[in-house]
Amino acid sequence: MLKIVKLLSGGIVKFNILTIFPELITMFSKTGFIKRTISKNIIDMNIVDIREYSDNIHKRVDDKTYGGGPGMVLQYPPIKNAIHNLKDRGHVVYLSPQGQILTQEKLGALSSFNQITFLCGRYEGVDQRVLDELVDEEISLGDYVISGGETGCMAIIEGITRLIPGAIDDPESVKQDSFQNGILDHPHYTRPDDIDGKKVPEVLSSGDHERIARWRKKQALGATWVKRPELLKNVKLSKEDDKLLKEYIAEFKENEHK
Repeated sequence: MLKIVKLLSGGIVKFNILTIFPELITMFSKTGFIKRTISKNIIDMNIVDIREYSDNIHKRVDDKTYGGGPGMVLQYPPIKNAIHNLKDRGHVVYLSPQGQILTQEKLGALSSFNQITFLCGRYEGVDQRVLDELVDEEISLGDYVISGGETGCMAIIEGITRLIPGAIDDPESVKQDSFQNGILDHPHYTRPDDIDGKKVPEVLSSGDHERIARWRKKQALGATWVKRPELLKNVKLSKEDDKLLKEYIAEFKENEHK
């Protein structure tokens, strides 16, 4: 069941992160873009060490899986205790290879919540009763397996934060990101103008903003066609977009035969 906890205008977005490796998230919270957004009170991160909610004298939070098999499983009680101790859990996300694959569209949906709790799994995962009783949604970074959910959690938090008003100094840069409009980003260049005979495209220094915008759109469409053609199936191209893409393909094929 999806809880609808909409972001209030001007409100701080709060992330609760439940993990057995809090130092990983702490380091993330003190770095670059995320550090700045925390200092500007745009987001807040509450890092929760699941071990602190274990009843075990040695603070163990895992045990062997019923039925036999390799690896250990994170237990239900300490996770339940950690989640129930939160003042507001909001929308609870478990990072899992069995979850819905993360997309820019999903980040946009998540950015509407003003409180999100991330549960970072480890080992063979968590007791199934955690998923049945405490988790609202499972999300995966992709069809591969890594050691824990912390990496996915950090990726999602950064992706969401970029979409929050005021988090990025230049909002236009977010609008032009890859996937924001269903296609990849256009190429970018900076100084020096000439590197080993490889020059910056002349149009970019022409000062003609209309030509530059057309060139960038054409290159973005072309990059999508070359690198991720399947994305174009889900994008409704305007007549101008279709024309630009056909121009790019013709030029690409012509250069291939030179």
